[in-house]
Amino acid sequence: MDDSIRQALVARQLEEQVTARFPVGRRLKVLDVALRDGHQALRLARAGHEVTGLESDPDLVAAIRRVLADEPEGIRERTHVVSGDSRSTGAHFLPGSFDVVLCHGVLAPGDEPGPLLAGLGRVLAPGGLLSLLVPNTEARAMRPGLAGDWEGALTHLAPTDDPGDRALRPDALSAALTGMSIPLHRWYGVQVFTDDDAVLPEGAEGESLLAAEERAGRTDPYRGVAAALHLCAVRD
Repeated sequence: MDDSIRQALVARQLEEQVTARFPVGRRLKVLDVALRDGHQALRLARAGHEVTGLESDPDLVAAIRRVLADEPEGIRERTHVVSGDSRSTGAHFLPGSFDVVLCHGVLAPGDEPGPLLAGLGRVLAPGGLLSLLVPNTEARAMRPGLAGDWEGALTHLAPTDDPGDRALRPDALSAALTGMSIPLHRWYGVQVFTDDDAVLPEGAEGESLLAAEERAGRTDPYRGVAAALHLCAVRD
């Protein structure tokens, strides 16, 4: 499977945060609460970490198990797939079970993030890293505008006071996380210049693209208009 630009960017940002927070060579216990195709989970398992993936779709569970069947024995042994919903972590795992928790693409506009975040914080060990990937609700007019969809851009530019949109903004998520003793440590913009599902080109073109996206994703004001936000918080 080809890397998407989003997957590649988030993987690099995750590596930066993990490297900065944990000793080199330490085998981390990782939970991915939306396994899907297992892309990020497999990256971490291949890097030597013990990874548990939670996935509610039986077809996706079957697909990732087929992918794992082709992996070396060591990776298969340290990768565990659990059938379950992202909001059911309390039913599957003990408090403080994981050093790193990934929650990518679960929260959507209109969701109330509090219960999900509380469940994730419960299974995160002290000093552990929570990685959240959410849509950037403050910049939803950018993608249709860049594509020439002016009606779509105007729709998203219309004033709104929807609390479901506000709940996913960095300031609102930061406040919620701080109240749960998981304060925000760093946030990135993901895909400032490219479309949501774009595939990463090979070779020098892909490296140049990633370099530009990475720099923009950590630089104001550019990161504020990215398609998605990657928030990294640390358990007290």
